[in-house]
Amino acid sequence: MAAVNDMEKKLAEYKCDTNEAVCLKLVRFPEDIDDESTTFHPEYTHQLYGDDEVAFGYKGLQIQLYYSAGNLSTLFKVKYTARVTDTFDCVEPDDVEGKVREIIPAGFCCNTDDFISLLEKEANFKPFGSLLHTYKVHSVEAGEDLTYQIHKVDVSCPGFREYHERLQTFLMWFIETASFIDVDDDRWDFFLVFEKYNKDGETLYATVGYMTVYNYYVYPDKTRPRVSQTLILPPFQGEGHGAQLLETVHRYYCTSAKVQDITAEDPSENYVKLRDFVLVKLCLTLPSFSSEKLSQGFSEEMVSEAREKLKINKKHARRVYEILRLRNTDMSDEEKAREFRLEVKKRLYGPYRKNQRELTKMRKCLRPEELASHISQMDTSLQHEELEKSFQDVLAEYRRVLERLAQA
Repeated sequence: MAAVNDMEKKLAEYKCDTNEAVCLKLVRFPEDIDDESTTFHPEYTHQLYGDDEVAFGYKGLQIQLYYSAGNLSTLFKVKYTARVTDTFDCVEPDDVEGKVREIIPAGFCCNTDDFISLLEKEANFKPFGSLLHTYKVHSVEAGEDLTYQIHKVDVSCPGFREYHERLQTFLMWFIETASFIDVDDDRWDFFLVFEKYNKDGETLYATVGYMTVYNYYVYPDKTRPRVSQTLILPPFQGEGHGAQLLETVHRYYCTSAKVQDITAEDPSENYVKLRDFVLVKLCLTLPSFSSEKLSQGFSEEMVSEAREKLKINKKHARRVYEILRLRNTDMSDEEKAREFRLEVKKRLYGPYRKNQRELTKMRKCLRPEELASHISQMDTSLQHEELEKSFQDVLAEYRRVLERLAQA
């Protein structure tokens, strides 16, 4: 038994956390390749390496995936200081290389010199599609304003299909339930963010992030663009690019009479925060969301104007109204705070009211013991506790949006 335990301990030394082992880079200059400060790591690796996100069979494992900053030409190498087969004859290591080869398209480099030669061609890379928006972000590190561009692309653009195959590999590392899309479907729109920068007197472009949108058909003659994937690459996160991208996408679709409204597919918590901020910012320009109108309560005028001018549906318009109503409410005034609280709770109470209707139906058709079971699940005091908790959670979310709005 002692020998078995000793063996297990020795084998455990060959386990590596794949979230740390996978090393990603966006390379602009040859010296970036060996610069540890330019390396970033995935948030998720379970889609390739299993739920425990562990690779077995190596010590000092490094799975290097380095991309040229613009065209995303790829260098792929696997390094380690020791492999389990060096010590144990009958134990096989995991095929860490094969897993990565399943998601990266053909044409990648395995040799650093070949990759550096591709870096020299980055000056030839230009953003795909049509330019929609240009904006600047101040960089403390660079000590200057940096320029960014947002482009709208479709798959018919020459070279974009191959570029997108490289770009979408990042989804596996940063979106928990990511999957690749069928780019042959012409209802997909792509929106790309690039940084415009200078290198040796030449203008170059670096990939910052992107968004995919699917145009669903709505009978009889409308479409409903649905945001599917949104990713700002880690070196650029926290700089406001997501908000710039989503606002640009909204403004793009607002110009089309065929668009009914804009939605999102299974939005994450972070996406909802982003959408709240962008929609509130946009609705501030609408007369129906003026301070005077906000004090009169949520109205059909708000619903209509938000839908017609900004392609915002009723549910999202209501949320925007509540955020702006909070902005206009003096919460230190007990009466005004109470009015706001009751209005939000009235909306939140919807699911609980549905439970009460279901209970009324149950009284007519369930036996007493079955009814008692369901009533216990709908305890009124528990509902009140849940309602108060929901209100406090919503209030905290709204305040975060308003804090960001104040800094914008």
